[in-house]
Order: sequence, then C-alpha cells, then structure tokens
Amino acid sequence: MNDFNQNNVIFDQRQDGLNAFFSKIYGLMGIGVLVSGVVSYIMINFFASNMIAMLQTGNSLIFLLLWLIPLFAVVPLQRSAMKNSPAALPLFIAYSGFMGFLISFTLLMYTPVDITLAFVTAGAMFFGLAVYGRTTKRNLSGMRKALFAGVIGLIVAGLLNFFIQSSALMLISSFFGVAIFSGLIAYDNQKIEQVYNQTGGTEGWAVSMAFSLYLDFLNLFLFLLRIFGFASNSRN
Repeated sequence: MNDFNQNNVIFDQRQDGLNAFFSKIYGLMGIGVLVSGVVSYIMINFFASNMIAMLQTGNSLIFLLLWLIPLFAVVPLQRSAMKNSPAALPLFIAYSGFMGFLISFTLLMYTPVDITLAFVTAGAMFFGLAVYGRTTKRNLSGMRKALFAGVIGLIVAGLLNFFIQSSALMLISSFFGVAIFSGLIAYDNQKIEQVYNQTGGTEGWAVSMAFSLYLDFLNLFLFLLRIFGFASNSRN
C-alpha cells in the first residue's frame, strides 16, 4: 500500500513538473509572438511611408538577403538553447523582434481583415493541434523526416518563386505550408514530453521548444495569410 502511495506521489510530481514545463514553453512562445506583433505594429503605424519607399526602390535582393538572416540563425540559436546558454533567451527575443520587422513588410500588403482572419485561424489551429499532439497515443516521430523534408521543399519553392513570381506556385506552396507546419505543431507538442523525460525540463530546452513552436505558429500564420489574401483578391 505504501509503495502504491509512493508511486502516486512520484507520478503527481512528474505531472506537475511536466505541466510547469509546458507552461514555461507556452509563456516564452507567447512572448516571442508578442514581441513580433508589437514590432510589426510599430513599423506599420509609424513607419509605413518609409517602408513603402523602401519597397518602391525595387531592390528586392536586399529583402532576400534580410530573409536569409533568420533562416541561417535558426541552427545557432537552437544549439545555444540546448546547451543551456544564458544568451539563448535574449537571442530568441532579438530574433522575434527582427522577424517582426521583416513580416511588417508582408503585412503591409494585406488588409486588416485578412490579417485578423489569418491570425485567429492560426491561433485556433495551433490550440487544436497542440492538444492533439499532447494527448494522442500515436507516436508522431515517424513524421519528422517527412516534415523537415517538406520544410526544405518550401524553402526551395520560396527561393524559386522569388525569381519567377508565380501566383500559382505561391498558392500551392501555401497550402503545403499549412499542412507541413500543422504537422510540426502536433509533433513538437508531443516532443515536449519526451524532452522533459530526458532532460528534466531545463531552462535551455524550454527556450528551444518555445522557439520551435514560435516558428511553427509564425509560418502557419504567414501561409494562411497568403491563402486569405489570394481569396480576397479573387473576389474583388
């Protein structure tokens, strides 16, 4: 009987620790999304004329290079977080701010209605997929290779479309993007428990998983925004 009670106590302590780990990750992810949103809001509401002037210069190569910066920064930031470096959290916040600056140029091209619809839809999808990833008994690790291959395919398609400017390719890749990052949201939420079991839920791993979920949500939002924007333009 004592062994049974002791096992229950250990189980409860583990669940409390896991719930705290989840809460910390979601809190950090929320901070990242908030920082990106605030920076985008400031850019659009106070520097819109400057942004339009930059877009009208026609020097698209600069924007390509700017978008490559966060792409190449992902791996170093994740490694820093997994090593439990004190710099991981400040780097994540700085990354979120820079992404807010970059996506403000994208948001400038869409209506507030499209942005709101995309954000609310992305939020609802994220919630549902997060619950599924955490509660499902199905092992989602088998999806990992296919999902990351899909991400590479999206990057290649994005670089290709930067030069050919095909609306059809953009729309098709957006639907694939929604599917791929939906899978990653479920997979990463299931991975959180695995990480907790292996590491005990260190601060660095909390930042690492928050960063992964932040990227999942941001990309899901941007791909949905493209789809909603395309639908709005088709109706007009």
